[in-house]
Amino acid sequence: MKLFSRKPTPIECQQVVELVTAYLDGALSEKDRKRLDAHFAACPHCSAYLAQIRETIAISGAIEVEQLSDEALGDLVGVFRSWAAEQD
Repeated sequence: MKLFSRKPTPIECQQVVELVTAYLDGALSEKDRKRLDAHFAACPHCSAYLAQIRETIAISGAIEVEQLSDEALGDLVGVFRSWAAEQD
């Protein structure tokens, strides 16, 4: 007989936003993945967010560099450089 049972702490929407990339990359522990799965099942907003991120990955992964305008390519490089500078 189990005297104490601990339910996993629910994940809040803000945490989902922070963890969604790790979730999609399969980089979460089984416990955290289950917590996110439970949240997605109960939260239509976060499940819609997950679908949007999956769609963004699918679309952006299909774009060839040659398809981008010079302006779009410059914008992407600028965003990447800003992000890289923040990581230092």
